[in-house]
Amino acid sequence: MGRLIDGKQIAAQIRAELASEVEELTARGKRPPCLAVIWVGEDPASATYVRAKGKACQKIGMNFELHHLEEGISEKDLLKLIEELNNREEIDAMLVQLPLPKHISEKKVIEAIAPNKDADGFHPYNLGRLLIGAPTFIPCTPAGILELLKRSQIETVGKEVVVIGRSNIVGKPIAALLMQKNTGNATVTVCHTATKNLTFHTKRADILIVAAGQPKMIKAEMVKDGAVIIDVGIHRTEAGLCGDVDFKEVEPKVAAITPVPGGVGPMTVAMLLKNTVQAYKIRNNIVL
Repeated sequence: MGRLIDGKQIAAQIRAELASEVEELTARGKRPPCLAVIWVGEDPASATYVRAKGKACQKIGMNFELHHLEEGISEKDLLKLIEELNNREEIDAMLVQLPLPKHISEKKVIEAIAPNKDADGFHPYNLGRLLIGAPTFIPCTPAGILELLKRSQIETVGKEVVVIGRSNIVGKPIAALLMQKNTGNATVTVCHTATKNLTFHTKRADILIVAAGQPKMIKAEMVKDGAVIIDVGIHRTEAGLCGDVDFKEVEPKVAAITPVPGGVGPMTVAMLLKNTVQAYKIRNNIVL
């Protein structure tokens, strides 16, 4: 039976650490860090995520500012708002909730956010720094995966890591992080929709990270005994929430596995808070 990697518990530890940092800042007479979120439209999944981010900020004593815009807002007006938030001194970090309506360019919006206020770590400047191993804002899900591995004492050095998925948000950054000396030092293979014989690769993995966006695609016969499984997927089905991994089938074979829900998800929000506090400290030249 695989050990459960409890993302809820680890995220709670990180939030407690951040709450004490915020408390120390306010005790010194400083204002709390502030995250601004721009949400366009009424997407129900986005509504859930935005609410969770707001609650998480408030729980650790951080400020949260929500800008909820109508679906039909022009790209020009959205970019203008981003510029205003870039220039506001009391906003330390910001993000634009994705997905955006079709008439707005995601690329333009991400590139409009000031790199030093990039809470999501999606700006090309920050992704470029990530790739060369320079200090930067790491996208929240990959940062969360690193923390899950580290705090669960899962060794990555010299391990065979297989990543399924090559998105700019999860697949590419986690692959880059895990191959670098100071954040993983593993041998990394990236699989995607054009990969032939996926099982050949997955069965070699000491650590398998699945961000494919397909419910229960990873079955027991696709993983080796004693592997560690990180399931990034989350899907609403008639039977409830599930991930990209068939948990019931796979769990008995592996050394450790993240559940869905309660695995990677809570970590993503915790790392967003961490990026915001980091942005605040860098902008204000504060060392705690």
